[in-house]
Amino acid sequence: MSNRKLYWWKSIVSMGLILGSMPIVHLVARVLKDNYDGTQLLGAGMAVGFVGMMMVVVGVFVKGQTRQTLLGLIGGMFYWTGWVDFLFMYYAHRWRTHAEIDPTTGEVLSRPEYLLLPATFGLWAMVMLLYIFCSRNACNFLNWWQTLFLGKNKRLIVARPMTRHTSIVTFMEINTMLWTCYLLLMNLYDPQLFGRESPVTFGVAFGALLSAPYVFRKQLHLQSWGANIRMGTATVIVFWIAVEAFNRTGIIGKLIAHPSEYPWHWMVMVIELCFLAGKIVKDARAKKEKK
Repeated sequence: MSNRKLYWWKSIVSMGLILGSMPIVHLVARVLKDNYDGTQLLGAGMAVGFVGMMMVVVGVFVKGQTRQTLLGLIGGMFYWTGWVDFLFMYYAHRWRTHAEIDPTTGEVLSRPEYLLLPATFGLWAMVMLLYIFCSRNACNFLNWWQTLFLGKNKRLIVARPMTRHTSIVTFMEINTMLWTCYLLLMNLYDPQLFGRESPVTFGVAFGALLSAPYVFRKQLHLQSWGANIRMGTATVIVFWIAVEAFNRTGIIGKLIAHPSEYPWHWMVMVIELCFLAGKIVKDARAKKEKK
């Protein structure tokens, strides 16, 4: 891998494209949320989701992997915003689901629609079951689970990939990644499970921060625009986990201001840094052996 060309310009443009398209979708959502409510908001959300779905479907028929990827990516964002985010928001408000409020400051910690997301765990597990047992693919996350569950029988049980449409693949990738990350974060924030200041929550966030450069390193080796954009999506979302968790918990400032009050957090940090150092040394030795 060390002898392969690094596509810095292509990777940076891909990241910029993803980071630029996300605020546009959020801006559309914000305008609709500020100007509509009740059934009007439901109708607006259904329209946004439908536009996203149609973009993905059109992507199946157009020529060129880059165009297919872009239609799947942007269509997936509109789909998530309209048919997931807006629908959860509508029903949370309709049935008067309460937001999570900080008892001390009165600040809203989590909006009602996000508090309902963990209830979709069973549906998420069903989708993962399909991918793990019925689809050969290039996703490192799914390949790790397939190796764990299937072992030597992996090639026998997962014999072939599904029919591949780049637009659909991109659409499913961004939505399943968003879904997985929201489930992960909301369960970590839940005080009955872990809590915002839990060492586990900190460990996941810090691990995501350390993992993002590794995902980006893999992205640098991808020559195809389509593949580079899709890997860029993974890079952004993994990094977003760290940014979101650190921003939501404010744990970094607390660690600096009161280090003695968080011994487990420092221990988690040291363990993860040692693991990273071991990984770097192992990779360096593997490269030497190949030479």
